[in-house]
Amino acid sequence: MDNNQLTHDHHQNKSVTTQIVLICDQVKGPANIGAIFRLADAFLVSEIIFHGSEIDVTSNRLKKVARNTQAIVRFHESESLIKTLEELHAQSFTSIALEITSESTSIQEFRNNTSQNIALIIGSENYGISDTVLKVVQHTLHIPMYGANSSMNVAQATAIALYALRSS
Repeated sequence: MDNNQLTHDHHQNKSVTTQIVLICDQVKGPANIGAIFRLADAFLVSEIIFHGSEIDVTSNRLKKVARNTQAIVRFHESESLIKTLEELHAQSFTSIALEITSESTSIQEFRNNTSQNIALIIGSENYGISDTVLKVVQHTLHIPMYGANSSMNVAQATAIALYALRSS
């Protein structure tokens, strides 16, 4: 049996029927933002919306981690996440905050209607998602963790969430 590694030319992309918009609430680190661009490309995120931070796509650190995905993934900055979420809700997007709270549900237990588009909100590296945003989202999900720490890197958490949402 040949188990040879495939090149990018041999990789077959999967098709998806739902849109995912990724909303970054004050995510600032160039390495994390670069990784988020790369993840957005891998999981066919239709757009990244940034709030509370100016995105410098010319940053060498961002470009190195993103591997040029910042040039192909659509993105923009939002002045008001509340207004952005209201607009997405009006377009029938389901809003999901990735945050551990007293009322959050495990991402493993969440079952999305397969035709429902998703707006996934992730929070800053230090403070998570703002309370103002948490009050208007439709679902709050967390990633179950088994160690002593209650948080993980924002890009790693985004990868897990996008995988789980695309797999459900």
